[in-house]
Amino acid sequence: MRAFQIIEPSPLLAPYIKQYWFLKTDNELQTARRIIPNGCVCLHFHRGGAIRSLSDNKLQPSAFIAGQQNDYLNFLLPETTDIISVVFQPHGAKAFFSMPIHEFLGVMAPVDDMGDPALCELQDRLMNTLDNQACVQDIEAFLMKRLHITKEYNYRRMDAVIRAVEGGEMNVDNLCRTSCLSYRQFKRVFFEYAGINPKDFLRIIRFQKMLSLWQSQPQISFAHLAYDSGFYDQSHLINEFKVFAGYTPNEYIALCAPYSDYFSGTLTKNEALPMYYRWRRGIPGRAQFINRVFIVAY
Repeated sequence: MRAFQIIEPSPLLAPYIKQYWFLKTDNELQTARRIIPNGCVCLHFHRGGAIRSLSDNKLQPSAFIAGQQNDYLNFLLPETTDIISVVFQPHGAKAFFSMPIHEFLGVMAPVDDMGDPALCELQDRLMNTLDNQACVQDIEAFLMKRLHITKEYNYRRMDAVIRAVEGGEMNVDNLCRTSCLSYRQFKRVFFEYAGINPKDFLRIIRFQKMLSLWQSQPQISFAHLAYDSGFYDQSHLINEFKVFAGYTPNEYIALCAPYSDYFSGTLTKNEALPMYYRWRRGIPGRAQFINRVFIVAY
């Protein structure tokens, strides 16, 4: 059994929240999943079996904040999963947490270790709430009480920067001008809000833009894909592919159809399920492990 649902945030929270998604599986074989960077901080709640990291062989906590990441991660899914995920806008998490978001960079911070009683209370409610819409109501009630934390003027600056990046602006000097900040100020504020260095974020968004273009034009050549996505050349594209996905483009397309979590927006039920189950069996490659990897992003 597999069930996947994406729910959009309310209009008041949409500037800060990208989406909520719910994934449930039952009686599935244990399967490896590869997670690639998508430029967003997420808050996850696991209500099913424990998920194991294949990099350090440790179990994920039942609830945690997943910060920005600069490369791919591998995990082993249990036979039964039940996951709730809050996906923040790139600069949105700062609106709800007092600490600088860069403190989560490359880590998965357990909710139990954050000293946040309200967040722990939310975790307890979600663990015992089966209806997805009811879960979203609880999450949004929690989030609405926290909106006062952020400094509005800096949020607006970063919002303008993110909108410019989504529109294709990849020049840091121009983004500094958009934010009305010096380079040093811009780097500090962006790092505090988005939780990642601006240049690293731009690399991730360029990669996600490339996936989106490839998704919409499956027959495009790698040379044109590299040029139209803002890479220097095809070799640059391949090198970035290896960093963020762990594969060359040819290896990637042999495993799954291209898909951008950042630019593709909200999915229908039929479109969403392949995001988690778009792998193909029996493909020759790097041993049998590769044949069991999902290409997704948190």
